[in-house]
Amino acid sequence: MHELSIIESLITLCEENALNNNAKSIQEIYVKIGRLSGIEVDLFKRCFESFKENSSFCKNAKLFIELAPLEILCLKCNQMSILDENVFKCPKCKSIEYKITQGEDLHLIRLVMI
Repeated sequence: MHELSIIESLITLCEENALNNNAKSIQEIYVKIGRLSGIEVDLFKRCFESFKENSSFCKNAKLFIELAPLEILCLKCNQMSILDENVFKCPKCKSIEYKITQGEDLHLIRLVMI
C-alpha cells in the first residue's frame, strides 16, 4: 500500500506550494497518473480522503485525476505511439524494442488555491 506514502508526499508538496504563494487553503488538486505508475487509483482516492483531514491547507480540497496513457518511441521505426492496454509492441512495426516516454509517473498538474 504505497499509495499512502505517495499521498503523504503529494499533500506535503501541495502545502509547500500554498505556503510559498501565501494561500489560505487549497480547493482543488489536479494530478496525472500514468498507466504503469503502479498506483491503484481507487485506493489512491481513499487514501487522499483520509489523509487530507490532517492537513490545514488540503482539508476541503477536491482531487481530480487524469489517467495518462502509455506512450512509447519505437527504437526500430522511430514512431511515437500510444499503446493499448495489454499490448506491449509498436502498433506500426510490431517491434518490442521501444522507450517509454509517458505513462510511468504521477505528476501534480495544477492547484487551485485561495
